[in-house]
Amino acid sequence: MKLLLIEDNPTLAHWLVKTLEEQGFACDAVQDGDAADSLLRTNAYDVVLLDLNLPKLSGKNVLRRLRHRGDATPVLVLTASGSIDEKVELLGSGADDYLVKPFEVRELVARIKVLIRRQTPARANEVSCGDLVFDINTGQFALDGAPLNVTPRERTVLEALMLRANKTVSKSALADAIFTLADDPSEEAIEIYVSRLRKKLDGSSATIVTLRGLGYLLRKRDEATQ
Repeated sequence: MKLLLIEDNPTLAHWLVKTLEEQGFACDAVQDGDAADSLLRTNAYDVVLLDLNLPKLSGKNVLRRLRHRGDATPVLVLTASGSIDEKVELLGSGADDYLVKPFEVRELVARIKVLIRRQTPARANEVSCGDLVFDINTGQFALDGAPLNVTPRERTVLEALMLRANKTVSKSALADAIFTLADDPSEEAIEIYVSRLRKKLDGSSATIVTLRGLGYLLRKRDEATQ
């Protein structure tokens, strides 16, 4: 799962990125509203963490532009203000949640997972495809009831496919999910991760299907094209 952190305090931003990556998230970070607006026009994120007092373009305007484009990416506002009026205004402008600084990391992570869970059809803690199960709260996969051993990058690929099960996910969308601004995106790397995951799913009722020219599809093996 990939997050965009928009925070102009470099010390806080560095700490948050490090902490969120330790929790299993991929995380991009920018320090001004213009850079955030530009990224949101060209990149896909699972959740946006938005500070309000930003240089160049305010957090409120970043939010307004995002919603004006019809982009429904969940937005969690992080701010030092606890004003009820401001909270009502932001929620009315399209924010999904609101967290006042200072906050506990556990609460931040819990709220992020709630927003991600809202995007799943059943809004459940677990998402399944055949005997493959993904626990959104823990970020862990289980295969036929046993933990599935995957690397962090493999887990991110499988998360992206699982949260869009039975839908085609392009290589570029997988690259967006995996690689941050600090990485060098590679379609060849995507192919390697998918190949490794296929081996780990061998014998499972879930399989990853390649749709040439389109991308990949996770679905039950008895439904897959052989």
